[in-house]
Amino acid sequence: MEETGGSGEAVLDELFATIESRKAELPEGSYTASLFTHEKGENAVLEKIGEESTEAILAAKDDDLEELTAESADLVYHLLVLLAMKDLDLEDLRGELRDRF
Repeated sequence: MEETGGSGEAVLDELFATIESRKAELPEGSYTASLFTHEKGENAVLEKIGEESTEAILAAKDDDLEELTAESADLVYHLLVLLAMKDLDLEDLRGELRDRF
């Protein structure tokens, strides 16, 4: 796996691998790990997806490209966490996108 800073696909793969690692190891103090525990849980992830979606929409409406980029990154991160929660992975997502393409 490439170091962060490589291609977009490598960055997503590395991020998803980190999310999966946090899910398995549940290190104390990790925001990602807390999403896999009863401390925050699935409802928190679903709420974050809604919040980040709204913020991305508002940034787009305001033509704030910097904010749109940041909010889109937050949205993608939380979507990846949700995939991991549901025992799906990037290959499932890639397969669906290939089928649609």
